[in-house]
Amino acid sequence: MKVAVLGTGYVGLSTGVCLAEIGHEVVCIDVDERKIDLLKEGKSPIYEPRLEELLIKNSTEGRLAFTTFHQQGLREADIIIIAVGTPQSDDGRADLSYLEQAAKDLAEHIVRDCVVVVKSTVPVGTNEYVKQLLLGQLKSNVEIKMVSNPEFLRQGSAIEDTLKADRIIIGSDDVSASEKIQEMYRPLNVPFLLTDVRSAEIIKYASNAFLATKISFINAIANLCEAAGADVEDVAKGMGFDKRVGSAFLNAGIGYGGSCFPKDVKALLHTSRELGVPFSLLEETISINEHQQELLVDKALKRFGTLNGKKIAMLGLSFKPNTDDMREAPSIKIARSLTASGAEVAAFDPVAASNARKVIGDIITYVDSAVEAAKDADALFVVTEWEEFKQHDVAALLDVMKQPIIFDGRNCLDEAALKACKTIEYYPVGRPAVILKGND
Repeated sequence: MKVAVLGTGYVGLSTGVCLAEIGHEVVCIDVDERKIDLLKEGKSPIYEPRLEELLIKNSTEGRLAFTTFHQQGLREADIIIIAVGTPQSDDGRADLSYLEQAAKDLAEHIVRDCVVVVKSTVPVGTNEYVKQLLLGQLKSNVEIKMVSNPEFLRQGSAIEDTLKADRIIIGSDDVSASEKIQEMYRPLNVPFLLTDVRSAEIIKYASNAFLATKISFINAIANLCEAAGADVEDVAKGMGFDKRVGSAFLNAGIGYGGSCFPKDVKALLHTSRELGVPFSLLEETISINEHQQELLVDKALKRFGTLNGKKIAMLGLSFKPNTDDMREAPSIKIARSLTASGAEVAAFDPVAASNARKVIGDIITYVDSAVEAAKDADALFVVTEWEEFKQHDVAALLDVMKQPIIFDGRNCLDEAALKACKTIEYYPVGRPAVILKGND
């Protein structure tokens, strides 16, 4: 099939590359000339495991192309996938301005019958709205059929999540359009759920809101465990054995971030308010997460009394490992709170420092290694659970620190290695602290 993808962000680029990988002819379209120039050179503008490798492979083999010209990209497309951003507005609703512009661009340049697929995360009713925009501005006499096909990609595993998806949601009121999208995805050999358009739109929000709520729930339990002297990891393990609960997303820590959970929870809450349906559970999910992102700073303040003049090492800046994405990353709030309290912050992240600097600015110092960050530090914050931090020699970090104090926001350090240290103060989330003083 011949497929056009509008937008080369995480969703659009991962989708385009993977569709080319399973044999389709794909053209990715973006108005950002810098990004398109990079992609034509075989360079990915975002960090995502395996993405650049498959980008180069499919470009070289002639199944994947990139352009800034809609007329060129849409000329032969049977299927057009809209994968532009729908960021959060100030009032919590999804900002549809990029989607509206995409619809206008399509209306001007579509020259053949096609199926238009909205893959962007959008509020209920948006597919109908996009179709109205298209039909009202079409320049050619063509037939357009709409499909809602929400994505469920996780940054850091987007390629794997596309090629080995749990399910593919296809929402359409047109049987032939639904069948065409099934045919496009059939090589993936994953389950399809066929539904109406509005249900498909809500499925994405409901899925992310549920997972975010699960994270906030276990974080609230973690805080209870600390007060009660219990271990949240044992509690989560005990819960996870129950098949009705499941073990996924029961890792206590400093809250969720990223491009999906924060905005999707707020967008669903905004929709519920617009429809007059109370949804206080989502309000509490948001409130718990916002508090949790301050947890390490609160712990440090309790330990030191004041952070003024203290040097804090931060390990990790991206909102999760294996990505350079800084959107809604807990590190942003932590860095700002620390510096506002008078602390000096040295931070290291394997890939996200450049993006972090754009968001956090120069209120903190960016260094090139975990050891450099830890040098002369009064305390160390583990903010992102990068594998290299989990595997790092803790003793080597403690050796260069002014004080051997660690606040682990992801409970990811090896407790056996910590207990092997002669002197250490280790404060995890929802678990008893490990405090060893020389001869203990």
